[in-house]
Amino acid sequence: MSSQEFRVLGMSCGHCVRFVTEELETLPGVESVAIDLPAELVTVVSERALDPAAVRAAVEAAGYQLDQP
Repeated sequence: MSSQEFRVLGMSCGHCVRFVTEELETLPGVESVAIDLPAELVTVVSERALDPAAVRAAVEAAGYQLDQP
């Protein structure tokens, strides 16, 4: 089991949280997604560490920006 934290820019409401959560939940192996909206932090628990490029693509598909290299 792996837990990873990401900073996602541009989220401002419950709809943002829902869109990001739904996209991240489509990634293989994701068990859960928790979002701290004021801190712009997303915690993803998955079977194993996720590919950062896949996380970035999911966040961008939701319409937001991942704040990590």
